[in-house]
Amino acid sequence: MASTKNNLQILFEDNHLIIVNKRYGDIVQGDKTGDTPLSEIVKEYIKEKYHKPGNVFLGVVHRLDRPTTGIVVFAKTSKALERFNKMLRNKTVSKTYWAVVKNKPAKEADTLTGYLKKNPKNNKSTSYSSEIEGSKKAILHYKLIKSLNNYHLLEVDLETGRHHQIRCQLSAIGSPIKGDLKYGFDRSNKNASIHLHARKIEFTHPVSKENISLIAPTPNDVIWDACN
Repeated sequence: MASTKNNLQILFEDNHLIIVNKRYGDIVQGDKTGDTPLSEIVKEYIKEKYHKPGNVFLGVVHRLDRPTTGIVVFAKTSKALERFNKMLRNKTVSKTYWAVVKNKPAKEADTLTGYLKKNPKNNKSTSYSSEIEGSKKAILHYKLIKSLNNYHLLEVDLETGRHHQIRCQLSAIGSPIKGDLKYGFDRSNKNASIHLHARKIEFTHPVSKENISLIAPTPNDVIWDACN
């Protein structure tokens, strides 16, 4: 059951992992903006809750883009961090995303394969139909799960984890995500979010070996509310 403390919505916590539902605007790790990252907020929460003196260990397992929301996993022990990273490399962690788009894709379900190349100057990726120098193969599967009056909700499963992969690949088929100016949507959301949400994660716990399946509630807004 999700609990909310210190503005954190905690979906799961034990001795080895803490999994939170990230809000839009939060950065997972520190960057050049100097804004307090989610990792530091989680460390502070652990420090206060368990009265820990000194530095708190927290491993960043994976990141989400700043304007996106949803599930972020942190490791509270080095053992969990090492094992979870191995699980990600071995593709034994299942992650499902929800994306709201204005333009309905030509196919209601499809597998998208492209070659993504990141441009560090503008922090943007471009999708190519064939491999070019410096590109990385990107594969995702999507299906249409709901149509609203003006928008469509896609469920997306990632096979690879590339920079801005979902944003880039959906844009490449003419279905940019709502609010995502960087990838071709016509206007931004008022709160600078985009309608991309890390909705579900399933994995075998790296230490206890129990099966974990978590769903992150969507943010409170008219469009997301209509999707549920």
